[in-house]
Amino acid sequence: MSSIIRAACAALLLALPLIACDEGPAETAGERIDRAAQNVRDAVDPPNGPIERVGRAIDRATD
Repeated sequence: MSSIIRAACAALLLALPLIACDEGPAETAGERIDRAAQNVRDAVDPPNGPIERVGRAIDRATD
């Protein structure tokens, strides 16, 4: 491989995480839909016990 191709591959690999971190309007809308679906699920089938409630709270905080 030539040095130019290697440099281009390295630049792409270093830039890929930056591209993946961009939150666009579609991702934001998807997160809202996910939260709405989880709220409906909680209303129909509430969490069983304090451990499950804490687990869901942690899931929401880390999303």
